[in-house]
Amino acid sequence: MSALQTARPPRLQPHWFARALAGAAAALVLFAALFAFAILLFQFRYLGRIYPGVSVGGVDLSGVRRTQAAALLAERIDYPGREQITLEDGEQSWTLRPADLGLFFEAQASADAAYRVGRDSLPGTRWLRQLQVWRAGQDIRPVFVLDGPLAQLALDGIAARVNQPVREASLGVVNGQVLAEDGQVGRSLDVDAAIRLLEPLFKDMQSGRIALPMVTRQPQVLDVGAQAELARRILSQPLTLDIAGRVEGDPGPWTLDQAALADMLTIERTIIDGQVVYQVGLNAAKLRAVLEPLGPVLTRDPHNARFIFNDETRQLEVIQPSLDGRRLLVEESIQHINQRLGEGAHTIELVFDLQAPEVSSSATAADLGITELVSDQTTYFYGSSAGRIQNIQTAGSRFHGLLIAPGAVFSMVENIGDISLDSGFTEAWIIYGDRTIKGVGGGVCQVSTTLFRTVFFGGFPIIERYSHSYRVYYYELNASGSVNPNLAGLDATVYAPIVDFKFQNDTPYWLLMEVYVNPGARSITWKFYSTNDGRQVAWSTSGLQNVKEALDPVYEESAELDAGEIKQVDWAVEGADVTVTRTVTRDGKVLYEDVIRTHYEPWATVCQYGPGTRNYPPREREQDKYSCNRLRTGN
Repeated sequence: MSALQTARPPRLQPHWFARALAGAAAALVLFAALFAFAILLFQFRYLGRIYPGVSVGGVDLSGVRRTQAAALLAERIDYPGREQITLEDGEQSWTLRPADLGLFFEAQASADAAYRVGRDSLPGTRWLRQLQVWRAGQDIRPVFVLDGPLAQLALDGIAARVNQPVREASLGVVNGQVLAEDGQVGRSLDVDAAIRLLEPLFKDMQSGRIALPMVTRQPQVLDVGAQAELARRILSQPLTLDIAGRVEGDPGPWTLDQAALADMLTIERTIIDGQVVYQVGLNAAKLRAVLEPLGPVLTRDPHNARFIFNDETRQLEVIQPSLDGRRLLVEESIQHINQRLGEGAHTIELVFDLQAPEVSSSATAADLGITELVSDQTTYFYGSSAGRIQNIQTAGSRFHGLLIAPGAVFSMVENIGDISLDSGFTEAWIIYGDRTIKGVGGGVCQVSTTLFRTVFFGGFPIIERYSHSYRVYYYELNASGSVNPNLAGLDATVYAPIVDFKFQNDTPYWLLMEVYVNPGARSITWKFYSTNDGRQVAWSTSGLQNVKEALDPVYEESAELDAGEIKQVDWAVEGADVTVTRTVTRDGKVLYEDVIRTHYEPWATVCQYGPGTRNYPPREREQDKYSCNRLRTGN
């Protein structure tokens, strides 16, 4: 063996390794036995006791026997009877103990919960849970029980103070006074929500302040202040209904006083844009009862302007402005009245359907084709009474300035209007049946006769004409006052509404009529202005034919006359027939021909005398057919 050989380490003997391994195992077994013994000892120590580290609501129950824990907790935890909770609603508040709100501490349940800590795990791991609790500790919430009926009772007591019913606003009128009451929002305590707000405080055993949760209900109408003010404003003064553009002769205005308005005022609940509101106004039915009778009174046909033709300037001059026709719109007026009342108005114009006239005040002579005088006639009424003259003036004014449209038929009756004492006429002699009597409008036939002659000699077509029953000397008078028999048959009578005179404007131009009455000269002149279309008139008369003597006089006793007073009330005239012919030509061509036949009855003188008049009536041989005063012998 060489000197440099490597030396080998000594070998361990196998009995040393086994001996070390056996020692380690024995130590481990010993440790396990000791650990198991410790666990068993711990379990034995806390048998029937609460494990260390366990507390309830901060009360340490480590090692406390289960049977004693409940008593200890009941002694130490007095939250329900000690702490205070304030319930608030606005400025109101109520301070109560949790116990007053039905909260009770369950000491036994809390102790049982504490005892179960460390015993509620799987058997093999319980000791770990117990060790964890021992080292870290565990505080259990106390077990509280809320007595529902008692909590409800306590909160209901508060609810009785804070709850209020929903109330609708009211508005009405009593004895002309507006009574208004605003609505009220309904409020009620939400008990369930209140309890939910209390639960966190109960769990943490805290005092505190809680705003009571309220459920609100809005009324359909809360505030009627504006409507009440409107109602009071409506009743504050009378309501005046008027006509826009009022002219002379228009009826009205009409006034409804406050009492009438209070009776008509209506307050109705309605829905506008999905919301319930009060509407204040006048009752439509009652307003309709006021307005409907006004409809006929206010209805007016459109009236053309009236003009005269200025012969110098050859232009028209307005003497009466045009008027729109109108028809009262009742329903629209009702709506308008209520709308304007709502705006504070107390003078309100009615609503009309307006119709413009054919000829307005702005029309010109050129517009209407009126360029010159085309026909005029004058008649005379010498010997007429003051009443007859008044009637001639009144009737003539009705036609002064009137226009007749091209092609239109003109009716004198339709245009003369009302013939009565109220419209400016008076009593004068008229022919009624077979007598001449006093009647309203005597003298109108002087006007119709003048119109007839203006039409006749102007060459216009005559549509309807009636003569008088007997010859009236007024219509045969010349300017000098003498009678011209050739004028017989050229009269026309009018007795509205039965007897009319009509003619046609058969030209393409408007026809303007002017009527001038001269009481001093006892004359009436009628003029036609238009455009001369070249027509010419030729005429002739047969004169008086088949003349019959006047009838014998008639004598009548009248209680209106004194003894010895004699009055002639009718005048005798001969009867006769007259035929008048007329030919109208233009450019040598005949437009039309007329044959106008008139039959006049013989007429009798009528004499009236007062009772007791001596030697009257006269003997037959002393009678005069034309006078009542001949051979008068006195009373």
